Amino acid sequence: MHLVPRRAAFLASLAIVAALFAGVPLLAAQDSTGAVTRPLPPIPLVDGPLNVTVVYPPRNHVIAARDSTFIFGSTGSGRARLVINGINVGVHPNGAFMAWLPVPSGDKPRYDVTATKGDERSSAVVPVTVRPPAMILPDTGKLLVDRLSVAPAGKLAMRSTERVRVAIRAPGNARVELHSGDGVVVALTRANGSGWSTEVAARVAARGGSVVVYRDKDSVAVRIAAITLTDSVPPRWAELLNSDESAKSDTDQVTIVRPSPEGTYKWFLLPGTVVEITGQRDAFVRVKLDDQLEGWVEEKYTRALGELPSSGRRTASNARVTTGDGYSDLRIPVTNRAPYLVEEVQPNTLRLTLYGVTSNVDIVNLPTNDPTIRDVSWEQVTNDRVRFTVQLAHAPFGYLALWDRGAFVLRVRKAPVVARADRPLEGRVIVVDPGHPPIGSTGPTGLYEGDATLAIGEQLKPILESRGARVVMTRTTSDAVPLYDRPIMARRANGDVLVSIHLNALPDGANPLKVSGTGTYYFHSRAEPLARAVQRGMVANMGLRDLGINYDNLALARPTWLPAILCEGAFVIVPEQEAALRTVEFQRQYATGIAEGLEDYFRTLIARPQ
Repeated sequence: MHLVPRRAAFLASLAIVAALFAGVPLLAAQDSTGAVTRPLPPIPLVDGPLNVTVVYPPRNHVIAARDSTFIFGSTGSGRARLVINGINVGVHPNGAFMAWLPVPSGDKPRYDVTATKGDERSSAVVPVTVRPPAMILPDTGKLLVDRLSVAPAGKLAMRSTERVRVAIRAPGNARVELHSGDGVVVALTRANGSGWSTEVAARVAARGGSVVVYRDKDSVAVRIAAITLTDSVPPRWAELLNSDESAKSDTDQVTIVRPSPEGTYKWFLLPGTVVEITGQRDAFVRVKLDDQLEGWVEEKYTRALGELPSSGRRTASNARVTTGDGYSDLRIPVTNRAPYLVEEVQPNTLRLTLYGVTSNVDIVNLPTNDPTIRDVSWEQVTNDRVRFTVQLAHAPFGYLALWDRGAFVLRVRKAPVVARADRPLEGRVIVVDPGHPPIGSTGPTGLYEGDATLAIGEQLKPILESRGARVVMTRTTSDAVPLYDRPIMARRANGDVLVSIHLNALPDGANPLKVSGTGTYYFHSRAEPLARAVQRGMVANMGLRDLGINYDNLALARPTWLPAILCEGAFVIVPEQEAALRTVEFQRQYATGIAEGLEDYFRTLIARPQ
């Protein structure tokens, strides 16, 4: 799986899938219409000594679900009878089990697991933690409030006119007010149940204060955090630092900027870019990209500067296109590094936005016979935002953003041209990434995802080589390879595509007996045809339910130099699929599905017009 720890909570990477397919039984191999396409290999009988092993949840795991969730592991024998918390649970021939059960309750919630076979008996006790429900706030008796729910809280910096939410959970029959440090009193409104809130200008809470809850003659005051007003202090400037410690070269270093604190990744800027800090929320600082756009960066990836560098505002000047070996560069001299965004605009266009930049471009020089970039135009979108439209000879295939000797460089990769429909992989460089370790999921009988993906990768490599490809493996042993090293390896190998092999799992509260199958993930639009082709190949060869393709902001799908996808071909936590994944036959089916999908994809590149 692409996000979860090896034996920890299977976080919500497929929560959306669970929502889409909730209530749809899946115990046999099916296509997207629900028809059975191919049975899985039979599960062999294992009749060893009883030895109850619970793989998930681990001891003292915090269960996120409120109602029901799953538990899985092995008994050691397919002839065992299994009871969990008084409920009979089926056992597969190899001793694996998976059950969908009510979340344990009581003062010491736990799973009592007992397997019997004749006179043999094996038991396990798995204590767990169940997240407590929200604090009950009665309308009578002693006045109680949820002090942990108060807002604003933490380290905050905002403009004086920005709106800040003031909130607390308190009884529905109370009266709630904000008493600011400056003596301003503002009433809070009950939104629902025990939720009370209002919004005020940040300047009202600049000196902190308290949220005061009244009922009859009782009252409770809870302090709120003071807010630093950024427009009351001199501007703060910072240099962005490299967020990816595994990236050593300038080409691979990046600073990650998000639309909201702890939100998804959006902008991948060049370290050394200077930005103004305009706010803070705990460990994140807000930075200005231009006068109309801001983002958030972890504070530890910034270096404070005393003042704005003497170069002042950024200006772009006359640009030119140069041709290299397999790529073309759009070189735009800029007075210093700028925040930027590259977007793929179909069918044959890249759009480069430079933030905080004024254009003084008069001429863009292009080579007469450039095979990739056909035209470049620009427009000043706002006073400090310039947009370059780059027309290509073909659909975007790959690109890099660089800073080189005072110029912002957009390096555009020439798309490969496939010569033969019967040998579309001939000469192609395919980067195969067997997912994990570190982390990864584990199946009921202990099959570790990283071991299975390596076996599948080892099946895929000779298949691709027999079809003419050169294969680069990101790992060939069980040793851990850092996550962010893998796409760097793909770029440095100048791969034509990156395929990352994974096995899926589910979060607490999603029923694996109803939701499982084959899915593929992509991030950039140009990788969508690759994702569809490989998804079709895997479904056709493995015969599991077609869960479709998914746009997802994953590290292994984010490389810009080459199309990249992440395959979740099967669910290692489902006993039938885990057993199949132990067989060479099914591993080969997974690998063959990828190979056939790659062939179909590269056939679309045959003799593209230039």
